[in-house]
Amino acid sequence: MKQILFVCLGNICRSPIAEGVAKKLVKEHRLDCIIDSAGTSAWHKGEPPCDNSIKVAEKNGIDISKQTSRPVTSEDCRKFDYVIAMDAQNQKDLESKGFQNVYLLGEFGGYSGRDVPDPYYFQGFEGFEKVYRMIETSLKDFINKVKNESI
Repeated sequence: MKQILFVCLGNICRSPIAEGVAKKLVKEHRLDCIIDSAGTSAWHKGEPPCDNSIKVAEKNGIDISKQTSRPVTSEDCRKFDYVIAMDAQNQKDLESKGFQNVYLLGEFGGYSGRDVPDPYYFQGFEGFEKVYRMIETSLKDFINKVKNESI
């Protein structure tokens, strides 16, 4: 059983979306995986995903409303087979905490290693839709690679 952790800064927008999309894809592919998400900070510990993340996921048939933010832990370093960072800064922060199995989500789906941008820097809901599409495209490629054990 593979264990996959998605990480962004606060664990209220990008990584909860990634967790929800990954759970849907894993179910569709009938894979035996544990999927979770966390943040490199504890700023939003215990909070649900932000409203726009919940809305964009719901619009795509995924319920992430019951997730709660949590910071990464030292146990996560040992527990997860794949740790997927949303951007290069998250990746650096994780690696500085001793994580060695860190991938950038933008390495998958033809994004040439680009960061998944924080949707708060976009105007309105459209930014969340763009981020959702990038996460979904990247995860389809990543989950196929996990399924085929080619990662």
